Amino acid sequence: MLSQLSINNYALINHLSIDFSNGLSIITGETGAGKSILLGALGLVLGNRADLSSLKDTSQKCIVEAKLAITNYNLQDFFEEVDLDYEAETIIRREILPSGKSRAFVNDTPVTLSVLNELRTKLIDVHSQHQTMQLSDTSFQFAIIDALAQNQEKIASYKSGFTQLNVLKKQLEVLETQQKEANQQYDYNLHLFTELEKANIKKEEQDELEEKLEKLNNIEHIKLNLSEALEISINEEIGIQNLLYSLETKLTKIAPFSKEYQEVLARITSVKIEVDDIVTELENANETVEFHPNEAEEINDRLQVLYNLQKKHYVNSNEELLAVLEQLSEKVRQVESAEEEIENKKKEIHAVAEKLDNIAHLISNARKKAIPHLTKELQNLLADLGMQNARFSIKVKPTIIYFSNGKDELEFLFAANKGGNFGELKKVASGGELSRIMLSVKKVLSENTQLPTIIFDEIDTGVSGEVSNKIAAIMQNMSKNMQVIAITHLPQIAAKGNSHYKVYKEEVKGVTTTNLKQLTTEERVVEIAEMLSGKNISDSALIHAKELLN
Repeated sequence: MLSQLSINNYALINHLSIDFSNGLSIITGETGAGKSILLGALGLVLGNRADLSSLKDTSQKCIVEAKLAITNYNLQDFFEEVDLDYEAETIIRREILPSGKSRAFVNDTPVTLSVLNELRTKLIDVHSQHQTMQLSDTSFQFAIIDALAQNQEKIASYKSGFTQLNVLKKQLEVLETQQKEANQQYDYNLHLFTELEKANIKKEEQDELEEKLEKLNNIEHIKLNLSEALEISINEEIGIQNLLYSLETKLTKIAPFSKEYQEVLARITSVKIEVDDIVTELENANETVEFHPNEAEEINDRLQVLYNLQKKHYVNSNEELLAVLEQLSEKVRQVESAEEEIENKKKEIHAVAEKLDNIAHLISNARKKAIPHLTKELQNLLADLGMQNARFSIKVKPTIIYFSNGKDELEFLFAANKGGNFGELKKVASGGELSRIMLSVKKVLSENTQLPTIIFDEIDTGVSGEVSNKIAAIMQNMSKNMQVIAITHLPQIAAKGNSHYKVYKEEVKGVTTTNLKQLTTEERVVEIAEMLSGKNISDSALIHAKELLN
């Protein structure tokens, strides 16, 4: 419920703060007094777009703040979902800075306009004259029927599955596109993959082969140097081995005389052992070094295979070739396993679609059962509102198409006069008739949905006399379960409010401003009398006003 609205520096309003009560609140005022400004400010705080033209004083910021009592509306889960602090008295604030920047807050936490718009649908329904065109909107017509059919939970479950179905269909589309593209390259990729796989490439193979080939290509030089190295090592006269043996013998003779000699002897012995080991390795190397022309040719051939493959795939190493092999393997695998993946995805889609079909069937049946009750209730309400011959023809037609709210198409037709043909509302109903139909619809919705506040902006357009009393009675009845605020120009409706507010303009120091005030009982008599007879209030108008209020 809207408990307070504060407006600062908006349009013609300097500062305004007004408290609202539950029940039926009436707002009246002369044409041009600023009733639309009030709705504009309320729309702003509820998430409408704003610009600098909203500022009365463009050097100061505009602030609109609404306090709402929301204890009984089960909004805790929504607040938690959008990460907001839940307060029984929630405060929504909207600011427009002189720079044109706009900010919004819920309980002092910054929020986006999308969150604000989502919250407004749970708090306030503002109905203005142009919104009667909603009646011709299929989504709105379904919303009326589904409210009576108590389809909310079923539709929420359906929408969850509908989203999942669309995701799966998109995934299937991607898979099929990928398969189509992959199929076009499959034969070539398979050829490349097979060629690389048969090459049996090893990561370190190239380095090893290049080193081995280098050795084979220099075998004579290696053999010569190994032979000369052995000659230097083992020659009987000048060989390193014999010289070390001689040196060891000499030092062995004098080692007993000094620790210093013993240490030198130990070092010579160590060197001799190392040289002996080197000589052994040189002898082994010399014996195994042989030139094999066939082996060099085989290595050359193998390296050429690797070089050609690297050139073909624009890489520089076996490691990169192995990466290419892995990529080709994945491409080939995708094509070969795509059919299975696609088939599995189709099975998933079928399973989800089957569940959706069941839910859609329940939704459709509930709609069909609700339609006779809705038709009867709307026709009865309209008869009270002076449209005794109004008739509705509402038909739900199941289809094979998945819509966002089920699998039905809706035919929602109307005839205003006896013997008249049924047609679309926007084509066969006048503006006044549309207003009365919308009021009837809102009455039905108010009994079947939980909405804290509804605001009617001159929904009484085009009616008078007894019909206006009936409209007032419907609003009064609605206000027993919810807060109703009605902007009206009819005294019959104005007199039925639990509280009454007047919008008026005044000029101060040559500047026009809009204000709003709550009227006392005496002020209400004068206001309603003025609505009956104009500025020159007659005694009979005052008497009539008092009768209406009583």
